[in-house]
Amino acid sequence: MEAPTDETLLQEYLNGNTASFELLVRRHAQELHQFTVRFTGNAVAAEDVVQDTFLQVHTSADRFDPARKFKPWLFTIAANKARDFIRRRKRRRELPFEAQMSGDDEGQRFVSLLSGESEMPDENMALDEKRRSVRAAIDELPENLTEVLVLAYFHRFPYKEIAEIVGIPLGTVKSRLHSAVVMFDKAYKAAVEKEK
Repeated sequence: MEAPTDETLLQEYLNGNTASFELLVRRHAQELHQFTVRFTGNAVAAEDVVQDTFLQVHTSADRFDPARKFKPWLFTIAANKARDFIRRRKRRRELPFEAQMSGDDEGQRFVSLLSGESEMPDENMALDEKRRSVRAAIDELPENLTEVLVLAYFHRFPYKEIAEIVGIPLGTVKSRLHSAVVMFDKAYKAAVEKEK
């Protein structure tokens, strides 16, 4: 027996089957969370974005066009919620967990205090440095380029679906993706140099 499609599950949910909605959430929550973490750079915010996304799916389910695919619609909602978060974050200054607790370079970092560890093993440190470099490079990109880069490379969406999610023509997706890759490469190399 084949598993029901996302579109079928949404229709079943509209017909009163709440288990169908729960299955949709289980199917997509993890990937959606990964997408929003990469997009926003904030795991806690990503959890909120995922919850807001599924709440929006719940409230807008009756307006879903059954001739379309569910997953691009879901990611469109998540991308919009993530953009909203980024705009709000830019309006107010946040203190990152990596920040020093005192003004000098010798002070303890918030993240160290929270983890209860003073040092990490070498291989974990190298991986952490790489993640910081990737995050720094992504943060250098304009929002419109970050979005297509994350959708294409981290989530493997086809260009056509990226165009649908972002709401731009297919040719624009390709040109933005090209620009994003070029800019990411330069920003990543600069971030790696800064880490040395």
